[in-house]
Amino acid sequence: MVSFVQFSYELSLKHESEYFLSRPIYAHINSDAMRHNLERVRELVPGSKVWSVVKANAYGHGLASAFEGLKTTDGFALLDLAEAKLLRDMGWQGPILLLEGLFSQEDIFLVSDLHCDCVVHHIDQVDWLEALSEAKHGASSHLPKIYLKMNTGMNRLGFRPNEYKEIYHRLHASGYGISHMTHFANADYVDRSPSVDEQAEIFHQAIEGFEGDRSLANSAAVLWHHHMFFSDWVRPGIMLYGASPSGKYEDIEHAKLQAVMSLNSKIIGIQHLDAHESVGYGSRYKTDVPIRIGIVACGYADGYPRHAPDGTPVWIAGPNGLADGKVCRMAGQVSMDMITVDITDMPHVDVGTDVQLWGNFLPVDAVAQSAGTIGYELLCALAPRVPRTG
Repeated sequence: MVSFVQFSYELSLKHESEYFLSRPIYAHINSDAMRHNLERVRELVPGSKVWSVVKANAYGHGLASAFEGLKTTDGFALLDLAEAKLLRDMGWQGPILLLEGLFSQEDIFLVSDLHCDCVVHHIDQVDWLEALSEAKHGASSHLPKIYLKMNTGMNRLGFRPNEYKEIYHRLHASGYGISHMTHFANADYVDRSPSVDEQAEIFHQAIEGFEGDRSLANSAAVLWHHHMFFSDWVRPGIMLYGASPSGKYEDIEHAKLQAVMSLNSKIIGIQHLDAHESVGYGSRYKTDVPIRIGIVACGYADGYPRHAPDGTPVWIAGPNGLADGKVCRMAGQVSMDMITVDITDMPHVDVGTDVQLWGNFLPVDAVAQSAGTIGYELLCALAPRVPRTG
């Protein structure tokens, strides 16, 4: 018999990372899938360079994993200077675009040190950049490259077309190299105004005669409108991670994208319920007939949507593993650390059976649709306590 002291000593010899995996939930990040999705972008827009958008910690996938999967991109686009520094520390020497530009005048010094390109979308940023140029005495080789943003109907960030010419000339006179940028409001909707065509026409009319690259297309525009315009640089985000800009997984089947994140766990308990019994907080789910419930180690503290209703799909492994599995349906309120799933039709399921909450067998968009949200939110909301592997 092994003594408690000996058992404790043997545990102490295990690598620390093994403890992180003691609870069975984990997210597997497939860098090969990310590389595949980047190549699909290039196939859809063969004449364009690619800004790979890795904001929000690469949509919840982890910046290091995204760097590994997307290192053949032409540039990375993000929001935070801290993330830009991480990319530089990982060895990235190519372009980095700050999608919301400078948040304060003091940001300029780190932007210069990190050699970032900046989106410019409001007048304070223009003033700060003019002051920088004056301080450098017009030495353009030391100035950041500018992506001047035009508001063509999104009405979020950017200069209206009637302001754009003056701002362009101010920055150009200060020695900045300027590219032109806008963002589509309705690239993932049909028959909504302003349309992609309307915004693109406004944009091209306003920059007529100006030098500089153009950047127009997000994931939705790349997927569904790439034949309507030319963009020197495209800015795909969610499609790089294998999810749909529209939130409908069937909308991207033609693109042959691959899921990058698979959120996996296991069954940790089984309950047999008689007719007219209930399960979970609030007794929301009540049985009509006897059923079998599987308890899965995943809850809202892991980032799973607490508002997910009964019937939300969950992939349960078959006798030969996940690839042999099928969709079962959630039954009962999501709790902090667990969800409950009706496994009546899967008699082989027992404690330890593998489960996928979303991923290569169950699209994240299918789960999101059932929960009344979008795949972006589920991916970005994955909790720090969930280990990432891959």
